[in-house]
Amino acid sequence: MIGAPQIILIVVVILLLFGGRKIPELMRGLGSGIKEFKNATKEDENKSDSKIDKE
Repeated sequence: MIGAPQIILIVVVILLLFGGRKIPELMRGLGSGIKEFKNATKEDENKSDSKIDKE
């Protein structure tokens, strides 16, 4: 299992690689990607539901 020391080490490595200013930008991009993915799956779900209703 991952413990607190490993999580701290991962956070420090990420800070060193990307810098403090770049991380919020990366998180915004990740959030918008997840949001788009959820919207796409909802649209696909709605299309499949409407096909079932028509039959």
